[in-house]
Amino acid sequence: MLHEIKTKLGFELIELDHGVRSSLMPGIRQIFDAGEIRFSSLFDFCPLPTTTPVTSPDSYRFSAASAEDRERAVTQAFQAIDLAAQLNITFVVLHLGTVNMSPITNRLIAMAKAGDYLSREYVRMKISAVQEREKIAPECLQRVKNCLLRVIDYAAPKNIRIGLKARRDYEQIPTERELSELLEEMNSPHLGYWHDFGHCQVKENLGFIDHAEWLRAIGPRTFGCHVQDCIWPAREGQLPFTGGVDFEKLVPLLPTNCLFVWQMSPNRTADAILQSVQMWKERFGE
Repeated sequence: MLHEIKTKLGFELIELDHGVRSSLMPGIRQIFDAGEIRFSSLFDFCPLPTTTPVTSPDSYRFSAASAEDRERAVTQAFQAIDLAAQLNITFVVLHLGTVNMSPITNRLIAMAKAGDYLSREYVRMKISAVQEREKIAPECLQRVKNCLLRVIDYAAPKNIRIGLKARRDYEQIPTERELSELLEEMNSPHLGYWHDFGHCQVKENLGFIDHAEWLRAIGPRTFGCHVQDCIWPAREGQLPFTGGVDFEKLVPLLPTNCLFVWQMSPNRTADAILQSVQMWKERFGE
């Protein structure tokens, strides 16, 4: 699989995501040791224990009410950082968790698809969700901060940078405001932002953020991005330039050394991916 990504698609750097199982690591280490492949970033959980069901990366997170679950999340992050150091990977991307509230995002998406976007009911549900989240988020965020401090302290001596991933769902942590406050409070060169064009476009489509305004604010703290397009309101995993993401407006708002990682739906063909990469290079260079 890694050989195909490199030889057929032309990607010199590859991200290891949270679906990589421990059973695959010997082969990954072998081709890395042979100098055949290099990695751009690593997404916690990675590697996923072979005996663990493939679940959401929010299963055990820093926001969990259970101290045992939080400790498990921190231990997993430490293991991801150790693996990154072994494979000469600079960036570890983290999900922080969720707020224990009634899920709202998929309900809003369903309403938008049904033609009820910005209806009175839509706006009422959205405002109610914001009020609920604002009441219960502080306690979750404090748990996140306590865990994150330990992770940063562990990553810094290894010169590993931690990227806090943009989230699609409003009930997930952090919101854009929370993320800015986290970066400001932690004040560490080893902690930054990891943008996701698809996730943030969904949030813009649902009326939670202005995509460009957000990137103007957070751009200088951005380590890297997951590149995917989005067809309104929430069909992510699309090839760049095939959906509603205005890459021409957004990409210039990011640092020149920002890392761009293609995150495509598995059903995209090699030819289509190659075409999108060529279009990207024509617009933004290498």
